[in-house]
Amino acid sequence: MTKIELGCCGAYCRTCREYIGGKCKGCKTGYATGERDIRKSKCTMKVCCYGERKLETCADCNDYLKCEKIKGFHGKSGYKYGKYREAIEYIRENGYGSFFKKSGEWKGAYGKLD
Repeated sequence: MTKIELGCCGAYCRTCREYIGGKCKGCKTGYATGERDIRKSKCTMKVCCYGERKLETCADCNDYLKCEKIKGFHGKSGYKYGKYREAIEYIRENGYGSFFKKSGEWKGAYGKLD
């Protein structure tokens, strides 16, 4: 498993139906090879995190706690946004290795981290 299968926001691509079904390329696929141009992305988090700061996810960002982009995204109504925030915070506390170990059992783009 690689970090590339984890969205900047905390969505876990490896178990996401849209990603598995080929309907979503994920946050990072194709940018390193030049197939896609990150400057054309509509996702401001991805442009900031992966494009400008060269980070894998927002969990790696020193400005995470004061970032309005990620706060706005994680603050949207809907269960999944809270779960994405939970994933990023879990990674910040426990690291990617622990996150990927737990997420390997998930059936969707988010799951339990206890």
